[in-house]
Amino acid sequence: MKRGIRSLPEIGSNPDGLPVYFLTGEKYLYQTFFCMTSAVKYHPGVFRFILVDDGTFNTEIISLINKQVKKIEIVDALQIKKNLNQVLPEGEFPVLHHKRRVYPHIKKLTDIHSIQDGNDWKLVLDSDMLFWQSANDITNWLKSPQSPLFMQDCEQSYGYTTTLMEKLSGSKIQPLINVGVVGLKSKAIDWRTLENWISGLEEAEKTSYYLEQALTAMIIGETKSVRLNKDKYIVNPTPDQVTQKEGILHHYVDLSKIAYFAKAWKTF
Repeated sequence: MKRGIRSLPEIGSNPDGLPVYFLTGEKYLYQTFFCMTSAVKYHPGVFRFILVDDGTFNTEIISLINKQVKKIEIVDALQIKKNLNQVLPEGEFPVLHHKRRVYPHIKKLTDIHSIQDGNDWKLVLDSDMLFWQSANDITNWLKSPQSPLFMQDCEQSYGYTTTLMEKLSGSKIQPLINVGVVGLKSKAIDWRTLENWISGLEEAEKTSYYLEQALTAMIIGETKSVRLNKDKYIVNPTPDQVTQKEGILHHYVDLSKIAYFAKAWKTF
């Protein structure tokens, strides 16, 4: 699959298109390319892609990105540092900065939602996904976002008890939120509250790989949201679903990664 990016067609990013963000880097960039390729296949000229450095960008990676993606936007480590210093200074938010160092997933919140580029609402996609049809639910949301958007998980994976999450957030927690596709309003994120939530969660129930997903669920809370149809936007598709290209979008987690790496990407 890594070698396969050499045969991909040039990916077009429309500077005036609908903004889509990826947190990516050396380990996942080839998956990001395939996800973008699949999106462009069904929505040519529709998306404006913004790649956010996960901390591993270098001159070679940036050169590869610019070669593969026409008119791409890159938010590099220097710009991220400036954004964080302005929005989340370490002296005021030591917990969030510590988590950034030891838990890169948190950067999907801190490093993307601290970007001040005029996009109040930001749609973030994971790289380990492929589109199989036009995703009109997503493009319609991007044209006029009014409430959070997310995928529905195949099983609840928050890493923390709902009781604790609701106690800390003071809100009901919606079940089965998956952050493979997630749209949030940046200005609605209360970073001070997030700092306290992390401390409260980890003091009570220790650290979890799913912390970012739990925090996202807490941010969304009871807010009326756009929950993507689980039969069309499929988390952990079965081998048959992969073979038949069932649905609109596949998020390849857990055992579905086998079919993803073995055959799904080869379609593109």
